[in-house]
Amino acid sequence: MNGKLLAVLRQDIDAFEEKIYEFTNGEIDRKAYKGFSGGFGSYAQRENGYSMLRLRLPGGRLTKERLGFIAECAEKHSVPRMKLTTCQTIQMHDLPPQSVVEIMKRALDYDIITRGGGGDFPRNVMVSPLTGVEQGEYFDVMPTAQAVNDYLLAQVREIRLPRKLKVGFSNGPANETHATFRDLGFVACADGTFDVYCAGGLGANPKMGVLVDTGVAPRNVLYDVCAMVKTFQEHGNYENRARARTRYLQETLGEDGLKTVFRENLALAKEKDMALVLPDSTAPKTGGASLSHPRAIPQKQPGLYAVAYHPIGGMLSGKKPAELYESMCNAPDAEWRVGPDETMYCINLTAEEAQAVLAVTEDGARDLFESSVACVGAATCQQGVRDSQSTLKMLVEAMRREGFSDGILPRIHISGCPSSCGTHQIGTLGFRGGVKLVDKKPMPAYMLYAGGCDAQGAEQFGQELGMMLEQDIPAFLAELGRAVRASDGTFAQWYPAHEAEFKEIAERYIAD
Repeated sequence: MNGKLLAVLRQDIDAFEEKIYEFTNGEIDRKAYKGFSGGFGSYAQRENGYSMLRLRLPGGRLTKERLGFIAECAEKHSVPRMKLTTCQTIQMHDLPPQSVVEIMKRALDYDIITRGGGGDFPRNVMVSPLTGVEQGEYFDVMPTAQAVNDYLLAQVREIRLPRKLKVGFSNGPANETHATFRDLGFVACADGTFDVYCAGGLGANPKMGVLVDTGVAPRNVLYDVCAMVKTFQEHGNYENRARARTRYLQETLGEDGLKTVFRENLALAKEKDMALVLPDSTAPKTGGASLSHPRAIPQKQPGLYAVAYHPIGGMLSGKKPAELYESMCNAPDAEWRVGPDETMYCINLTAEEAQAVLAVTEDGARDLFESSVACVGAATCQQGVRDSQSTLKMLVEAMRREGFSDGILPRIHISGCPSSCGTHQIGTLGFRGGVKLVDKKPMPAYMLYAGGCDAQGAEQFGQELGMMLEQDIPAFLAELGRAVRASDGTFAQWYPAHEAEFKEIAERYIAD
């Protein structure tokens, strides 16, 4: 980070410090404070007096230095819990005002930025978490994504957008970052170039992205970034926040009109020299011994492994970062990465080094179902309707009692409200928090979605099947699991041929 930008960001934090104490002292209300604090990656929690702070981690990268800093902050400020997000960031929760300000300031020393972590700004640039080490990837997209992140951060105070802009890079067809339906997505191709999609997104009125450019060399991606920013500024809705996301450009301009405007702005951007000079991807160390473990993933570098760790609900205790740091601090070239599905990966490990990481991460998900995704929930989030974290915890405990083997139930995605922070619309099974009237009494409930998929070439949003009372979801999943188990297969094998049976089971639990 250059010194000039660093100085500006420090001045911005001084302005934030004034506002957080004005809010704490009751001089401004929650709505006014949210409109200001979001741009700094901090929001007041539902509990009075406490805030969360979102740490931007481009590509989800947690170097040893960054993880060590987070561990130190957790101990010093008695942080009880942290949340891994589906945008590859880490949220620190239950912070008093003085802790928010101090952590925000010190984070800059570790190239951790909170500016633009919320509000109407370019958000954390997302990247396939195993890029650079994943077997079968088209190419390492991290250097290009890092360059885009640096560019957007340098512009974050200058760009005035109608709403947030999410940028994602995928390294192959798995499409973990949803690059084909992001505000702006760069999809790696086998020939070493990118296809570019724009104006997609989840949440209310979800849309698949529109293909607007092809054959883009990594060094030329900034032209497409500039074209998207300009298109959003020119045609985004600044008056109605509910319609101020890029996906609504498909309605206001039409798909063909959007392509035309984007390409006109792309031509204008190319009048400037914005070609990137990208570093070569350096090969990490080599390994020797082999390792066989369900959570140890062989890298494309011979003898090296990545270890997967999915804390239940994407929640970390305040002590966990220190444990994760200790497990990899003596492993050269190792780093942690946060994935879009709340899974963490420690990469560039020899077999011996991986054993140490595996030992400290045994408290994570035991199977596919337990690796389910859930937002932080209504107990913390002001926007939340349902407490997705407590719901997931209840379901995990109930399914453990059933004793299902791995794969009998799929990973589910739970969002506490329509915002889709739990990405419920792309889950094989998804749940979105709501309320259902039963005998004129409001009851906690979730809308059930089925059939979502984010894999490139097979993308589709889940179908809404109806509202299910929260109290009935464990029985629904238990009956579903028993039906799958009786087939001697997994849910992934069972569902395509038994969709009608699935709907029959679901209908028994959907509230009238």
